[in-house]
Amino acid sequence: MTQWERLQQLDTVYSQRAFDLYNGDEFPMEVRHYLAHWIEGQDWERASRDSSQAAFLFQVLLENLDNQFSRFVQEKESFLLQRNFRRYKQNFQEYQEEPYTLATIIHWFLVKEKGILNDAELAQQVQTLQIQPAAMELESQRQVEKRLKDLKAKVEVMEHNIRCLEEQQDEFDFKYQTHLMDSCTEEEKKKQLEGLQKMINALDNCRRNFLSDISAMLDTADVLHSALINEELVEWKRRQQKSCIGAPDDTSLEHLEKWFTQIIECMFQLQKFLQKLDELVGKMTYKNDPIPVRKPPLKIRVDTLLTHLIKSSFVVETQPSMPQGRGLLVLRTNVQFSVKVRLLYKVPELNHVMKVTVSIDKFRKFNVLGTLSKALNMAESMNGGMVADFRHLTLKDQKVGGGGKGINDLSLSVTEELHRINFQTQFDYQGLSVPLETSSLPVVVISNSSQQQSAWASVLWFNMLCPDPKNIKFFETSPAATWPQFGEMLSWQFLSCGKRGLDNDQLETLAIKLFGKQQSYDNCKISWTKFNKENLPDTNFTLWVWLDGILNLVKLYLSDLWSDGSIMGFISKGKERLLLKKKQNGTFLLRFSESIKDGGITFSWVQYANDGSPSVQTVKPFTSTDLKQIALPDILCNFRIMVAENIPVNPLCYLYPNTPKDQAFGKYYSEKTGEENPYLKYLKTKLVFVSKENGCSGIREGPESDLCTQDRDPPSFSDAGDDDDDVLLKVSKKSPMFSNSTIDADLLSSILDSDGESTVLHAFPPTSPRISPSCLQQNFPESAEDNLEEALSTDNDVNYTLQEFLNGINLHILQEEPDGFILDPGFQDFGNPNIPLTP
Repeated sequence: MTQWERLQQLDTVYSQRAFDLYNGDEFPMEVRHYLAHWIEGQDWERASRDSSQAAFLFQVLLENLDNQFSRFVQEKESFLLQRNFRRYKQNFQEYQEEPYTLATIIHWFLVKEKGILNDAELAQQVQTLQIQPAAMELESQRQVEKRLKDLKAKVEVMEHNIRCLEEQQDEFDFKYQTHLMDSCTEEEKKKQLEGLQKMINALDNCRRNFLSDISAMLDTADVLHSALINEELVEWKRRQQKSCIGAPDDTSLEHLEKWFTQIIECMFQLQKFLQKLDELVGKMTYKNDPIPVRKPPLKIRVDTLLTHLIKSSFVVETQPSMPQGRGLLVLRTNVQFSVKVRLLYKVPELNHVMKVTVSIDKFRKFNVLGTLSKALNMAESMNGGMVADFRHLTLKDQKVGGGGKGINDLSLSVTEELHRINFQTQFDYQGLSVPLETSSLPVVVISNSSQQQSAWASVLWFNMLCPDPKNIKFFETSPAATWPQFGEMLSWQFLSCGKRGLDNDQLETLAIKLFGKQQSYDNCKISWTKFNKENLPDTNFTLWVWLDGILNLVKLYLSDLWSDGSIMGFISKGKERLLLKKKQNGTFLLRFSESIKDGGITFSWVQYANDGSPSVQTVKPFTSTDLKQIALPDILCNFRIMVAENIPVNPLCYLYPNTPKDQAFGKYYSEKTGEENPYLKYLKTKLVFVSKENGCSGIREGPESDLCTQDRDPPSFSDAGDDDDDVLLKVSKKSPMFSNSTIDADLLSSILDSDGESTVLHAFPPTSPRISPSCLQQNFPESAEDNLEEALSTDNDVNYTLQEFLNGINLHILQEEPDGFILDPGFQDFGNPNIPLTP
């Protein structure tokens, strides 16, 4: 099932988000629908960076539009679709010169779709597991519902009472007029006056009771008003703030819209009741009439409540974002962004009446370009809410002295400057006139894509710590974050990128890295400077740069492995060894590198020598450059090390703790042939990482280091500059993947790395540690074993023997021929085109 088909099966709340996503003109929903299979089969992320790939996809897209148009021509009932697709093709022609821009837009839409599906999946999991919100939140919502129900019931009763009051007054008026015109005896007149006196007393009592009922209703409305504005609305705004940085919180407005609409309607009913009292007083009044005295303060209370409720009901439903942006609240000058506002009072009479205008604060001078005024209307929301959706706004920086800086503290960087997008409108209804204004959460405005990483850090820090959206000077005195706050925020980032947050063990590893070993980390704090300004010890990058590199790696290449729990991720090397040495031969785990700026992932495994002593092997981390060409599951599947007589075997057998490798990763293996794989276009081949025996750096298990110590990934042997350690690539010179057969030290470094404990010679066992994984038992020739043992015996030169082991890690391409022949894996003269074949 395609991603698009899954979107169409979502519940109303999430299908509405998908509908809103395609409300604009950037990428028509009809094109997305009819070309769904083809669109999802292309690598738009790569095309957004590769102009040649973007140009190719652009031409194919136009051809597909033509093909779809031809199908519509054959269908008589598709006249409108014919016209639309002709127009879509004409619109796409605007990207002829910059097709990568269109690729970026399509990639952004696909990512947003995936986010909607992830949120829907999480909500389904919550429902399936019957995970309920906090008891206090449920109780508060029940109280709101109960009070609203009571208030509506009282309004209905008062509506009946005001009619009775009017009828009672009409009856008194009729009898009083009759009494004036009646020419009866004095005795009869006296009785009539007594009856009229009783009626006026009853009428006065009813008027007083009615005014008391209105006062009591206003007391109830005050409690509701406080619950809605000071609790529920504040909670929703906080949830929205956290959701902007990845929290899986519900930010739907259906409940609030229903509650605001109901209480405001009740207030307007009270307003009508007070107006009716004015009419009754106009017809008849008397001495000590309570209405002229008690009604004015009640009217002030009603108007005040109404005004406050209506002002609070004007909110930003969807915070500002760019189609190709890193996340919400990061805007780039001269790039379009969208934002949506909503009036929570749902009133059809005001549909298309209230005009909303846009502006920005003057912290730095910007011009806001685009459609700056839109009417609140019920057509842009599936449930008929009052919405104004601004989809084509742009900020243009007005350059002033100091390179665009305003009057702010010059110690702040551009990515620490916070701005608010403001919205104004006028509410005029049933005699009440109220100016309305609301603002977005603070946004960071950048002028270059290189600033996005730092800008997103500012967005994370602000929304993690500051509940006051008006505090745009937050970074002048930025507070520190407690570890629980910081850890939760980090967990949200991984949840957003890979559908799984950080578990307690992973969080503890990070806490130890930051604060050292502690009994409790609840009171530990991390400052803004330590998070995003100061480099980590012994590195040239900050904590955030390191974490963000890992997040990008997970998002682009490892999301499936991360979400299913295959990646342990954050674990100290000491604990890694402690875990692995207790497991069976060939057990391995995956963790993130600590020394690579842009994110790296490595794997370590345990193997046992003949004397039963364990050692842990670790390859040098793979980066996005590697994973862009070969998926990590394929690397794990095809990884080899060289054992006796250059026989390559895969030492990876069980994913920690004991899951067979193929069971854990089999569903992710690529079975692409040469025709299907763009990297192996001409030959039917398989990429295999191969290392000579003990070429992977290992450690002899000895006393464990303190598990709190965070060892960094050290330089590989190739980093030492040994020219004798070049790696030979076992492949024909005619391969389309490589221009020569010699790999430089960088490739060597990308394949293998030290475990980090020791790289000196005595780290290897003095006796023969023949690698013989239990999951890959092979019967080697006796002579081969003798040669290997002789080479590693203590009587030989250890330096020479070790150099032989380290004389290159060979990346083989095992070429699968139809007749079963395999290229000889031995060391060949690659300059000779006549490579011997071994049956």
